[in-house]
Amino acid sequence: MKRIFVVVLLCATGFIIPPSPAAAAHSFRAENGQFTLDGQPFQVISGEMHYARIPRAYWRDRLRMAKAMGLNTITTYVFWNIHETSPGVYDFSGDKDVAEFIREAQQEGLYLILRPGPYACAEWDFGGYPAWLLKDHDMVVRSRDPKFLAAARRWMMRLGQELAPLQIGNGGPIILVQVENEYGSFGQDHQYMEDIHQMFVDAGFTRAQLYTADGPEQVPDGSLPELPAAINFGPGESQKGFATLKKLRPDGPWMNSEYWDGWFDHWGAKHARTDARQQNADLDWTLRQGYSISLYMFHGGTSFGWMNGANSNGKNYEPDVTSYDYDAPLDESGRPTPKYFLFRDTIAKATGKTPPPVPPFAPPMEVPAFNLAQSASLWANLPRPVQSQGPLSMEDIGQAYGYILYRTRLKGPVNGDLVLDQLHDYAQIYLDGKLMGKLDRRLDQDSLPLKVAAASAQLDILVENTGRVNFTKVLRGERKGITKQVTLAGKPLTGWEIYSLPMTNPGALRYGSAPCTGACFYRAAFHVEKPADTFLDTSAFTKGEVWLNGHALGRIWNIGPQKTLYVPGPWLKAGDNEVIVFDLDGAPGRSLQGLKTPVLDAAVE
Repeated sequence: MKRIFVVVLLCATGFIIPPSPAAAAHSFRAENGQFTLDGQPFQVISGEMHYARIPRAYWRDRLRMAKAMGLNTITTYVFWNIHETSPGVYDFSGDKDVAEFIREAQQEGLYLILRPGPYACAEWDFGGYPAWLLKDHDMVVRSRDPKFLAAARRWMMRLGQELAPLQIGNGGPIILVQVENEYGSFGQDHQYMEDIHQMFVDAGFTRAQLYTADGPEQVPDGSLPELPAAINFGPGESQKGFATLKKLRPDGPWMNSEYWDGWFDHWGAKHARTDARQQNADLDWTLRQGYSISLYMFHGGTSFGWMNGANSNGKNYEPDVTSYDYDAPLDESGRPTPKYFLFRDTIAKATGKTPPPVPPFAPPMEVPAFNLAQSASLWANLPRPVQSQGPLSMEDIGQAYGYILYRTRLKGPVNGDLVLDQLHDYAQIYLDGKLMGKLDRRLDQDSLPLKVAAASAQLDILVENTGRVNFTKVLRGERKGITKQVTLAGKPLTGWEIYSLPMTNPGALRYGSAPCTGACFYRAAFHVEKPADTFLDTSAFTKGEVWLNGHALGRIWNIGPQKTLYVPGPWLKAGDNEVIVFDLDGAPGRSLQGLKTPVLDAAVE
């Protein structure tokens, strides 16, 4: 066994790490109606946090805060889309090194619940699925489609190389591994669930306890008879939820695998505030029954870059903000809230165990206001286009995130409605370079009156992907851009030049001091003596994205409720730091500053 363990670590990390002498194999099972660790009853007291939503430099800090609140376990999803960004090409480096996150949890005395999906949800873009799955228009994700299952199986086998050695039966901290995720809220195909289950077994996830998780009423649709079924619910539902589970699974074990101790925010909607006292009462009751629980979330963190998800019931579209603060016990920047101390006291009283002292945490800093004097026009930095008779989606041309520009020539005069059939998600329409209007999927907008007086005119449609739906069957059609056709006065428009704008390296653009208005990038440097966390005040800008020293911080949108972006101290350096802002409606002279506290609850438009 030792020789096999060394070989796997060599493959996963590129160098040999000998097995720790203390990493003895243990057993974790569901037996006699309860979870047992080495044959002794074990109550899981967990909290969820996601390695991809936390800078790697802060992983250990967050884990120590979890231990100090009284948790004995950490739960995390694995997001397929950050690791396999193109088919068969894998990345587990840096902030994506999930195996290192799990090893650090073990070093801090914590067990781990692994949720590898392959579907995650989590208010994460496309529920964690990679965007390239959508390039094949015939593929049906989250189904028994052989093409989807083949892609998912390949991924799961590769993930097993990374993480199967870290199961408790191999001396690691992983005690539970979730098969799929809340499938009962999506479908009823038990053979599909068996297929996913078999993938996990084939990938080596046999040395921890496999389980499923669903809402209490959805357990019959999403669970498997051979695996324990855990349940997910929110405040005030604990006693009813467990009563339902006991009727369905009278032999146990009983675990609340997601207790929603907060909530998330959508652009243009009020900031979520939740009832800590109700949550605390539920936590106390659950622990005193001897049931297991995982708080969703213990620490939410940030959906950095383009990784926020969205909700949709097929009609309404609600993209999530960048912050995943979630009103969790640890706030977005990892600092304890009053809820943290409330839960800490309750866990200590219910278990009779005194937790470690709360680690110290450095205060955030202010950054004085600074102007972004350098600029670059989007229009002056376009790449070579793809030629196509009809519009193509981002996925069609191999793009996952960012923006996409559609350009064609119109023959005039013509007067009528410009219709973007299935716009995903936000468009600005230009005629001969002049902004004519905006269309927003959130508001169910897809048409704009357009009058072309000249015999010929250039039509530009700049489309933003504001986040793929991560829940419900709507996700199966979440291609981005213009996903069907464009018509003007009832006639289809053809002959398109399509520009892919993933915006992966805005620092390489040509910047100058000339004023720039409209769709522009703005750049500046600000000086820091001693790096610390801060919150960039983006309220002077309208809609776009921000980068700091090459890190994509997240989205800005003046409709609220979020008006700051979290800047982790480790992403700053002593001396000058580069910040770039892309703004669809930019103007010269705008500035940024760093605040000590975030603005997540601004008035919404």
